[in-house]
Amino acid sequence: MKWITRKNIKVDRVACPWLIRRFVDPQAEFLFVEENELLAAAERENAIPFDAPRLAEIKLNHRGPRCSFEAIIEDYQLKAPGLDRLGLIVRAADVKGQEQVAPRRNRLAGRRPRFCCQRAL
Repeated sequence: MKWITRKNIKVDRVACPWLIRRFVDPQAEFLFVEENELLAAAERENAIPFDAPRLAEIKLNHRGPRCSFEAIIEDYQLKAPGLDRLGLIVRAADVKGQEQVAPRRNRLAGRRPRFCCQRAL
């Protein structure tokens, strides 16, 4: 199955494909497009859209303070040990104002890896 989200990777958009491949769809193919092209591209590609909070039509999305990673856990009824805790860590790292749900996240956020083609911030 194809899955589609916005381009420009952030925490939730990295964590969701891992979750999907690991627990939902091991053969998943991921597409990343401009946000304003997401709905049309999802229809054209017959892809499942996820993580686009400004698009209310997308079901696998932020819900209140919760992130898309948590929406996937909920909708697919995933019960693996540690997934709920991992969801809190993803939320704390991704959603502004939710840092308190996983206090240890603050130590991780300062250690983002740099890739060869990534400029130092």
